[in-house]
Amino acid sequence: MTDTEQERKNERSSEPELQQLNSSSDIEAQPSFTANEDALGNEEGAEIQYKTCKWHTSVLMIAENISLGVLALPQALAILGFVPGLLCICFLGIIATYTGWIIGEFKLAYPQAQSFADCGEIIAGPIGREVAAMGSILILVFVSGAHVLTFAVAMDALTDHGACTMVFSFVGMIICFILGLPRTFKNVSISSLVSCVSIIAAVFIAMISIAIDKPDAGHIVAVRPDVPFVKGLAPVLNIVLAYTGHVAFISFQSELRDPREFKKALLLEQGIAIMFYMLISAVIYYYAGPLVTSPALGSANKLFTKIAFGFAIPTILIAGVVNGNVACKYIYMRVWKNTNVVHQTNVKSLGSWVAICAGLWVLAWILAESIPSFNVLLGLIAALFGVWFSYTFPIIMWFYQHKGALFKDKRMTMLSALNGALFCIGIAI
Repeated sequence: MTDTEQERKNERSSEPELQQLNSSSDIEAQPSFTANEDALGNEEGAEIQYKTCKWHTSVLMIAENISLGVLALPQALAILGFVPGLLCICFLGIIATYTGWIIGEFKLAYPQAQSFADCGEIIAGPIGREVAAMGSILILVFVSGAHVLTFAVAMDALTDHGACTMVFSFVGMIICFILGLPRTFKNVSISSLVSCVSIIAAVFIAMISIAIDKPDAGHIVAVRPDVPFVKGLAPVLNIVLAYTGHVAFISFQSELRDPREFKKALLLEQGIAIMFYMLISAVIYYYAGPLVTSPALGSANKLFTKIAFGFAIPTILIAGVVNGNVACKYIYMRVWKNTNVVHQTNVKSLGSWVAICAGLWVLAWILAESIPSFNVLLGLIAALFGVWFSYTFPIIMWFYQHKGALFKDKRMTMLSALNGALFCIGIAI
C-alpha cells in the first residue's frame, strides 16, 4: 500500500470521529431547554406534580402582590399630593396589567420558559439567562428580606419592644423557612387564602380606626407642585413596588393545568389591587393627613396599631413565603434540570430543596438586618429591580415575540409605538 493510499484510509477512518466531535459540540452549544417543550415536562405518574393549579391561583397572586406595598401608599399620597398620587397608582396599575398580559402571551408562545431567566435565555442566549436569573433571585431575596423586617416591626409594635429586633427578625426567618418547605404552589396557595383575608382585615381595621380618631382629617394637599425630584421619586418607587409581583408570574403560569387561564387570574388580581390601593390610600391619607406613617398601620392609635399588626402577621409571613418559594424553585429547577429529581421524594430531592430554602432565608435575614429601615428597603427594591421586571423587561419580551412583524400593518405599528413609549417610561422611572 502506497503512502497516499494509507493517508486516504486514515482520513476515511477519522471521519466518524470528527462527526462525533462535531455532534458533541453541537449538543453543548444547544440551549439548556428544548424549544416548545413544557418547562416541567410530562408529570404523568410523578410523585410530585407541579401543574395542579387552576385559574383561581389569582389568590396566590393577590397574596404575593398585595402585601407590603400597600402599607407605603398613603404616605406616597402625602408627598405627591392627593390627585397626582391617585393618578400614579391608577396609571402604573394599568401599565402593570398590560405588561402582565404580555408575560402571559410570551409564556404561551414559549412554553419552555419557567422563569424570567428562561425568557432571558430565549431572547439573548446564555448571557441573557444569567443576567435575568441574577436579577430575579435578587429581587425575590430582597422582598423576602423586607417581609422578615416587617415581621420584626410588627412584633416590636405588638410587644412594645419586648425583645431585641434582631430576635424578632430571626424568629420571622425561621417561620418563613418552615412555611416555605412545600414545593408546589398548590400547597402554598392554601395558606394564601389566609394571607388575603389577613391584609384586608389589617388595613381595614387601621383605616376605620384612623377615620374614627381623625388625627388630622381634611388637611390634605390636592396637588403639591413644589416637590423636589429626589423627594418625589421615592413615593413613585413605592407605588411601583406595589406592582412588582411580575417576577413570579411565569412561575405561577407554569403550574397552571391550563396556562391560558393565567389571563383570568391576572385581570382579577390586578383589578382588585388597583381598586384596593386607591381606596385605602385615599381614605387613610384623608383622615391622617400629613401625619400618615409608613407602614400605614402605624397611623392608627396605639391599641388599633397593635390589632392591625396582629391581623397583618399572616400576610407578612405568607407573602414573603410565596416570593421565597419562587426563588428557591428557580434554583432547585436549575440544579436538577434535565433530571427527574424534582418530581421525586427521596433524600436527594428533599435534602437539596431544604438546603436551598435554608440558604435563601438566611440571606433574606442578613439583608433585613443590614437595611433596618422599611421605607429605604422598599425604595431600594423598587429602584433596583421593580421597574425592570414589571415595566421594562416585559416590553423587551413583546418586541422579541413580534420581531419581523412590528410594522406589518397599522395595528402593529401603533402597538410598536405604544410599547416603545412604555419602555421609555420604564427607563425614565
